[in-house]
Amino acid sequence: MIADGNGSNDVDAMDDQWPDDFVVNDRTCIVTREATDPSRLIRFVRAPDGSVVPDLKRQLPGRGCWISAERELVDRAVKRKLFSRAFKSETKAADDLGALVDRLLVADLAGMMNMARKAGQFVSGAMKVDAAVRSGAAVGVFHASDAAADGVRKIDQARKAWKFGTDAEHDIPAFLLLTGAELDEVMGENAFIHACALAGQAGEGVVKRANLLEQYRKGGLPQTKGVVDMPKP
Repeated sequence: MIADGNGSNDVDAMDDQWPDDFVVNDRTCIVTREATDPSRLIRFVRAPDGSVVPDLKRQLPGRGCWISAERELVDRAVKRKLFSRAFKSETKAADDLGALVDRLLVADLAGMMNMARKAGQFVSGAMKVDAAVRSGAAVGVFHASDAAADGVRKIDQARKAWKFGTDAEHDIPAFLLLTGAELDEVMGENAFIHACALAGQAGEGVVKRANLLEQYRKGGLPQTKGVVDMPKP
């Protein structure tokens, strides 16, 4: 769906109650009215029919607004009709917009996992994950959320051993975002119980998207400032 072509720049939602000295920033959340790291924001655009469209890739043309990547804030924007204020025009936001964004984030993560696998930067299987963690090649660990506790525990032990042995500031992040059945649905034959992303552009892209999805669902800061903060193998 193509965004409304009226205006080419992103805009902040500013209602009449905003203070006069508020500094306008094109990366300001329309709900919290706080400027934040662009990597922690989701862009939305207004389609020609007046509906709100999430623009995760930030590529749709036209006027855009931003919300911090938290489900509660997206739901609040819908309830308070903040998109109409942001776009200075009547705008229709679906009641299930928050759920739609979640599905899109999951699809984006799954697509990046498949891309990283093709690049040799995403592996699955408990033994391969354990070896990658202990060698320092892993930049993120993934488990099905209903994986057996013993399997998760063993890989957690490897993560702790790596951190202790390298005196690293950050843990290798671990994510339990989807059940086995959900992974089957979105990953198909590439579904896994235990997996990890490896160092490299594609692998780091997986961790970035996993951080965003986790932040969206739970709120707050991601597990690590970024894989660039982690020691290299």
